[in-house]
Formats: sequence, structure tokens, C-alpha cells
Amino acid sequence: MIEYKRPDGKTVNGYLAEPSQAQNAPGVVVIQEWWGLDDEVKSVADRLAKAGYRALVPDLYRGKLALEAKEAEHLMGDLNFGDAAGQDIRGAVQYLKATGSSKVAVTGFCMGGALTVLSACNVPELDGTVVWYGYPPLEYVDAKAITKPMMAHWATHDDFFAISGVDQLDAKLNDAGVAHEFYRYDAKHAFANPKSDSRGLPPLQYNAEAAKLAWDRTLDFLKKYLNP
Repeated sequence: MIEYKRPDGKTVNGYLAEPSQAQNAPGVVVIQEWWGLDDEVKSVADRLAKAGYRALVPDLYRGKLALEAKEAEHLMGDLNFGDAAGQDIRGAVQYLKATGSSKVAVTGFCMGGALTVLSACNVPELDGTVVWYGYPPLEYVDAKAITKPMMAHWATHDDFFAISGVDQLDAKLNDAGVAHEFYRYDAKHAFANPKSDSRGLPPLQYNAEAAKLAWDRTLDFLKKYLNP
């Protein structure tokens, strides 16, 4: 765990995973699902570190974790999304750049996916975004402010983020001329989280085939836009 500063000077804790060759390595800010900074999102950071990236997970819930959906819904409901994107996440991007990463992307899952879309609009320092099955209310998406490439992975059978909303976001980005790649998978929400099945929630289901394909695409995207 490390501590870094937001643009407003306040401090935030985060989980930092470093690659074996950390000097000048590109960075990725990883945004949690609605459960909090748990072992699963840490494992995502570790995975990215093994691929050669400095991966930082901001502790958006300030140490709180949810074990059940009602707890997660409560914590997510209390989160100021604008502050999280414009301060916590922007500060994380700035931290990675200030400590050696010349290029930094943001990626996030579920709630973190929605925050990743908002970050694309509100964090000018980032160099790309990878969204996993989550988007904010579309009226909050200033597509003309998105200047860096975006990749997104969506589940066609998602009970939390309707695929019709994905189509609307896709059209909005097209109208604004945003460089983006949207991929749709025959899967349910949280298909890339191996622990989805253990949550006991029918709308969630891990899909190993879809997860592998999405990860392969993600790593190709990061290599293309972040690696010198």
C-alpha cells in the first residue's frame, strides 16, 4: 500500500503492484468493482505488473469492503463519482507519471467501468482507457472531452448495464469522433471476475473464454498505446 496526493492536496491510499523492470515502465490505474479494494482487484493489478506495467488501485472506499450486495450498493451509493474521477483517479494517474511512467491508462470493472468512462472525460493526463462492463448515466459523458483512445468490453446479457445503453454510448462517441473499440460478449455481468459465481447472485457469471479474449485484447491495446 502507498499514499499519494490528489490534485486538491488531500491524500489517498492505494495498492501499487510493480513489474520486475519498474524503471520507466508505463502505468495503469485500476478501478475496483463495487465491492471495494479486495483481493480480486489486487490480483488484476498483479496481473498487469507481470505484463510489465506499474498498476495502482486507488482505495475509493477508504478502507471499507463489502461482502454482500447490499453493502456494496450502500458503499457505491455514498461515493461521489465526480470527486472519485476528477480527484482520486486523476491523482493516481499524476502519481504514476510523476514517479516514472511516461504513459498511463485507466481501466475499471463494473462501477469502475463507469468511473473509467468519466475519467476519459475528466483526466487530461491519461493516455487511454479500457472499460469493463460499466457506464455512467450518459448525460454525464462529455464525449467531446475524450481525446485519447478507448477500448470497452460489454456483456450482452447484463442485468446491471443494459446493452441498449452501450449502443447509445457507442453512438455518442461516434458522433464526437472518439477513437474507440467496443466489444460485445455473449456473457453475463462481471464475466471476467473468477469469483463472480461464488457471490451467489444469478446476474453475475464468470466466463473463462470471454475473459481470456477480453484480456488478450486489453493487453494488445495497452501495448499499442502505452509502450514506447
